[in-house]
Amino acid sequence: MTLILLSIFGIGYAAIVFENNIKINKTATALITGVLCWVTYIFFTSSKLEVNSSLLSHLGDISSILFFLLGAMTIVELVDAHDGFDIITAYVSQTNKRRLIWTVGFITFFLSAILDNLTTTIVMVSLLRKLIKNREDRLFFIGIVVIAANAGGAWTPIGDVTTTMLWIGNQISTINIMQKLFLPSIVCLIIPLIAVSFQLKGNVERVLVRPTTSTDILSKKKQKTVLFSGIFILILVPVFKTFTHLPPFMGMLLGLGLLWVITEVIHKEIEHEAKKHLTLVSALHKIDLSSILFFLGILMAIAALETAGILETMALWLSKSIGNLSIIIMSIGLSSAVIDNVPLVAASQGMYHLAQYPTDSYIWEFLAFCAGTGGSILIIGSAAGIAAMGMEKINFFWYIKKISWLALIGYFAGSFTYIIIEKIFY
Repeated sequence: MTLILLSIFGIGYAAIVFENNIKINKTATALITGVLCWVTYIFFTSSKLEVNSSLLSHLGDISSILFFLLGAMTIVELVDAHDGFDIITAYVSQTNKRRLIWTVGFITFFLSAILDNLTTTIVMVSLLRKLIKNREDRLFFIGIVVIAANAGGAWTPIGDVTTTMLWIGNQISTINIMQKLFLPSIVCLIIPLIAVSFQLKGNVERVLVRPTTSTDILSKKKQKTVLFSGIFILILVPVFKTFTHLPPFMGMLLGLGLLWVITEVIHKEIEHEAKKHLTLVSALHKIDLSSILFFLGILMAIAALETAGILETMALWLSKSIGNLSIIIMSIGLSSAVIDNVPLVAASQGMYHLAQYPTDSYIWEFLAFCAGTGGSILIIGSAAGIAAMGMEKINFFWYIKKISWLALIGYFAGSFTYIIIEKIFY
């Protein structure tokens, strides 16, 4: 059974990695892989009721992640529909390349911590299209955006899906992860920025954009109301979990309902047809549901491997073969440059248990950092990189030549920063 399960998962994962070559959407592959893993497991297990019970138990944990993502993505889409992010882009007027790349890097870093790395990358790529005319210059800045978005997303519970998974799984807590990972994450960004500062010279050529005027239906006041309401709601989700002890997706759904009410109220005087594109229903139609289903499929496959005891066996093998926990976690982070960090973190959650490593243990904190930032090393290693690649048609080997070495030195600098701080102060 073990060999068959690993073969199904391996073939499915290879199909996901080479999605562009085989021309089959990775979501379809993930769903098939997830179901086939459970079919195989139940076929070789005598107690069918026990398997079904395990499946439903895992589905509850998986659903909490999916509903959280669904709510967050809808809120961001609603803000974007109201051109809320244009308020941020209006304040970036720098043209000097060195200063601009630091500005863009830090905006991306902190925006990613509040929103998430995928959404932030989409926003920043859209911003850079308005700021930089020369394609080669723009691509280089976008490469830094990928590094900054992943670094910024790693140190907050809502900034990266893998950190969110660890947070929802109670492996990490909100305040602790922000305290422990902020400095390593900022180092992960600053080292590449220092390195590129010696390369960049001159000014960027700005894109000439005709100014737009606000209409009665979408005034500046309404834009700001939706933007700041959306950001405030996202920030309050961890607070909701801390005070109510309910799962984070409950706070996200509450926030989604509140923002829905807010948008209904501010547009109540407008005819339905005129405001249709500004409604939450319209935002729901725009969110990337295929990503939600991809997470469902891959997490179901990982759950099958965990239930079958395969992940625990792998954990024991790694402990005996490598031994050093820091090297194991850093290896997982480097692997996330090639393998999607979602299944890697899900596998790690199955390999190492809270009974052995309780909440806020070294392993979970370091895993959140490494899995979140290691994906920057290759363009296909993170959702942020894939989004940038799709939007600007970035060549895989161009990224390796221009950006990968920057991401790599940032990754190791941040990793060693975390290890040193942990050894000295904790």
